[in-house]
Amino acid sequence: MANTILDVSDLNIEFHDHDLPETVVWDFDLMLDEGEIVGLVGESGSGKSMSAMAIAGLLPRHKVRKKGRITYGGIDLLTCSRDALRAYQGSDIGVIFQEPMTALDPLKKVGWQVEEPLKLHHPEIAPEERRRMAIDELRKAELEEPERVYDSYPFELSGGQRQRVCIAAAMIGNPRILIADEPTTALDVLVQEDIIALLRKINREEHVSILFISHDLSLVRQLCTRVLVMHSGRIVESGRTEEVFLNPQDPYTKKLISSIPKVDPDDPRKMEHKLSAEPVLELRNVNICYRERGTALKRRKNITVARDVSFTLHRGETLALVGGSGSGKSTIARAITGINKNYTGTIVKTDPNIQMIFQDPAGSLNPAHRIEWILEEPLKIAGGMTREERKERVRAQMRLVHLDEELLDRFPSQLSGGQRQRVCIAAALIRNPKILIADEPVSALDVTIQTEILALLRNLQKELSLSVIFISHDLRTVYQLCDNIVILKEGKIVEQGDVDEIYMHPKDAYTKKLLKAAGIH
Repeated sequence: MANTILDVSDLNIEFHDHDLPETVVWDFDLMLDEGEIVGLVGESGSGKSMSAMAIAGLLPRHKVRKKGRITYGGIDLLTCSRDALRAYQGSDIGVIFQEPMTALDPLKKVGWQVEEPLKLHHPEIAPEERRRMAIDELRKAELEEPERVYDSYPFELSGGQRQRVCIAAAMIGNPRILIADEPTTALDVLVQEDIIALLRKINREEHVSILFISHDLSLVRQLCTRVLVMHSGRIVESGRTEEVFLNPQDPYTKKLISSIPKVDPDDPRKMEHKLSAEPVLELRNVNICYRERGTALKRRKNITVARDVSFTLHRGETLALVGGSGSGKSTIARAITGINKNYTGTIVKTDPNIQMIFQDPAGSLNPAHRIEWILEEPLKIAGGMTREERKERVRAQMRLVHLDEELLDRFPSQLSGGQRQRVCIAAALIRNPKILIADEPVSALDVTIQTEILALLRNLQKELSLSVIFISHDLRTVYQLCDNIVILKEGKIVEQGDVDEIYMHPKDAYTKKLLKAAGIH
C-alpha cells in the first residue's frame, strides 16, 4: 500500500485586500501518495492554482488568510515558521509555472536560473559543481546541447525548450512533490506530447509525486491516475480518472467533459459552411524571410522561414493553418496582413482590410486604456465618422460579441480571459473586414470558454459572411470549425485539402504523427 506524502484537509483561502473579505477556496481536501500523479481541473477562477500555491507556500501572508491543514513530513506547512517553510520550498516541493517566458527572468541566463535553488538550499556547493549539476539537469530534461542552453537567455529558446528549462529548475533540488501548473498551455501538440512523456519519465524514474493542473482534459486523462474537479472554489467531484471521465456525476463535470471537441462527422457542433468558388485570398509560391539580428562583427542576413507556400481562401471558408512551433504559421499570417513585407512570390487580396485576433488577449490589449478607448481607436485612425457615430459603433460591437456595455469603462485587467478574447474579436471586426485571421484564439482559455468563443466565431462568420484563416495546434478544434486545412512543417506545406478527407485518410507521415499525438489516430 502506497504511503501518503501530502495531506491537505479543510483548506480555506480568504483574501483581505478589499473592504469585504472574499473566500476563493472552500474546504479543499487532497491526499497525494508517493509516486502518484493527480490531476486538478476546472475553469479559470475555480481555485486550482490558488490551492496549489498555498501548498507550495507561495501566497502572500499579509493579504491572504488560510485555514485548514497542509501536512508534509510531519509538520503543518500552514502554521510552521517562515524558515521551516523556506527549507521545503524549491527543495522538497518543486513548481513548474504556467508561462515559462514569465516564470524565467529575461535578464539572466538559463544556467543562473536553474542553479538558483542550489544557491538557496545548498550554499556549500562550489560554483563549478553547481554548473555541472545544472547542465546535467538540463540534459535530464532532454534538452539538446545543454551547455549551449546553460549559456542562453530565455528569449533565445523555443517555447518547448523554455518549458524544459522550468522543469529542470524545479527538479534540481530533487523534490518529492512536483506541482505542474498548466505546463503545456500554448504548446503545439508534438511538444505537448514530449512534455507529458518527460513528466511520466520523472514520475517513474525519480518516483516524484505530481499534482498536474490543466484545463486540457485530454492531457489529464492521459497522464493522471486520479482527478479532482473544482468549481467556484470547491471540489465538486473526485475519483479515478477513467471513472470520472466515463461516468461523471456532478453537472459541472458533465459540462466540462461534454465540451471536449470531438472528431466525429455526426457531431452537431461541427461547422459546415456554404462555400463559394470566389477566391478572396491567394498565395502563389510565397517565400518569407526575416532579418537576422546583426552585431558589430556579424552582418545581418535573411533567414527563410516559409518556402513555396501556395493556397487559396474562398469567400465564406474557414481554412486552418496547422503545424508545430516554428513551422511558419504566424509568419505567413504576418505576410498576409502586411506586417512582414520581406517576401517573394504573389499574395492577392480582394480586400486589403484584413484583421487579426491574436493568441494572448491580455498581451494584445493595451493595459493602460479602458475598453471603450481600445475599441474606438481604430475608428479614429480610419477617420470619416463623428464622435457619436464612433461611440454607437463601439456599443454595437459589444452587443455583437455578447458583452455588457458596462464593461466599456473597465481596463483589460478587470475582465476575465473569455471577456478579453471577446473584446479582441470586437476590435478585429470593428472596421468590417471580410477576411479574419485568428491566431490561436482559444489556446489559453478553459474548455468551456473555448466552446463559447468558438460558437461565437461560428455565428459571426455566418452573420457577417467572413472568410477565416484559423491558426491552431488544437486539431480537435480545427476539425470542429474548419472546412479545409494546410499542414506545415519547417516552413513547407506537406499536405492540404478537405479536413474530413485528411483526418480520415492522411497521406503524409508528419500529418499522421500530428493526428496520433492529438489522440485522433
